[in-house]
Amino acid sequence: MIPPIASNFVAGEGPAEALDHVRELNEGGVSAILNLLGEHYEERPPADEDADAYIDLVDDIHEAGLDACVSVKPSQIGLDVSDHAFEENVARIVDHAAEKGVFVWIDMEDHTTTDVTLDAYERLTRETDGMVGVCIQANLKRTGDDLERLAPLPGKVRLVKGAYDEPKEIAYKQKSEVDRAYKEYLELMFREFEGGVAVGSHDPKMIEFAEELYDEYGTDFEIQMLMGVRENAQFELAAQEYEVWQYVPYGSKWFSYFYRRVRERKENALFALRAVVGN
Repeated sequence: MIPPIASNFVAGEGPAEALDHVRELNEGGVSAILNLLGEHYEERPPADEDADAYIDLVDDIHEAGLDACVSVKPSQIGLDVSDHAFEENVARIVDHAAEKGVFVWIDMEDHTTTDVTLDAYERLTRETDGMVGVCIQANLKRTGDDLERLAPLPGKVRLVKGAYDEPKEIAYKQKSEVDRAYKEYLELMFREFEGGVAVGSHDPKMIEFAEELYDEYGTDFEIQMLMGVRENAQFELAAQEYEVWQYVPYGSKWFSYFYRRVRERKENALFALRAVVGN
C-alpha cells in the first residue's frame, strides 16, 4: 500500500487505480500521461514484460475512451540490454498504440541515451505521422541543434529543464544558466515548430513566457506537469482553456520514484512539502 505522502505523486500500484485517477483528471479538464514505473533493466525478460504491460495499458485507455496517452523510458524497455532490444520494444508499443489512436511519449534519460532515443523517435514519428513525442532537456548544451533537427518532423516535443547530473563539459550546471537556456529553446520551438510544443515546467515564469510566445507566434502548445505538483494550477489553467497534461506514474516500483523526485533538487523537496500542507 502506498502511504499518503507518496500517493500525492503516484496514482497507485496497478493500472486500475491509475485509470481511476485519469477519470478524475478528465472530469476537471486535464489530460493524462501514464507512466508505468520501472527503469534500468539489464535483462531482456523484465523489459519485454513492461513493454507488454504498456500494450495492455494502451488497450485499457482505448476501451475506456479516456483522454490519456502513455510515456515510456528507454532503459525500462530494453536500452540497457541493447539498442536492438529497445528499438524492438518501442516499435511494437508505438505501432499498437497508433492502431488504437493512443499517443506515445518517449522519455529522455541521461546524455548517453540521447542519440539512440532521438533516432528511434525520428523513425517512429515519421512512420506513424506524428503519433509519437520525445522529451528534450534544456540543460544540455546540444539541445539547440537537436531542436533544429526535430522542428520539421511530425509529432510533439516536450521541453524540460533536465534532472540528470550531467558533466559540466556538456551541460549547464547553474540554475540561472538552465533557466536562460530553457527560455531560449522555448522561443526557438515557438518560432520554428508548426505545433506540437509541450512546455514541461512547473515554473510560473516559464508558463507565462510560453503564453507570451503564443501571442507572438500563434504556435499551438500544451502544458505538462507532474502529478502532485501545483495541481490546483493545473486545473486553473485547464479552466482557462489551456491544454494541460498531467504526468501520472503508477506501479509497484513507486518508492524509488518518490525518493528520487524529492531529492533531485531542492525545488522538488519544497513541492513535496507543499503537497503535504496543501496545494
